[in-house]
Amino acid sequence: MMKPLAIITLSTILSGGLVSLFAQEGAKQDMKKAGDDVKEAGKATGKAAKHTGKAVKKTTKKAVNKSAEKTEEGADAVRRKTTS
Repeated sequence: MMKPLAIITLSTILSGGLVSLFAQEGAKQDMKKAGDDVKEAGKATGKAAKHTGKAVKKTTKKAVNKSAEKTEEGADAVRRKTTS
């Protein structure tokens, strides 16, 4: 009767240690995955910022050119009025 009790106790102790070992390994993998996710999110944010920057540049250029065109039209109107 004593032998089976010792075997059960020993197997319980060993299996408990293995469970904690697997839990630690899982935590390490979770931390690595979280780090990889943060890295990918940073890359995506950089790409989005670059895309947005290009769109802003294009829109700004259009607005500046349109303003310059309207200013030139106004200047022409003033010239016509002063020479008449």
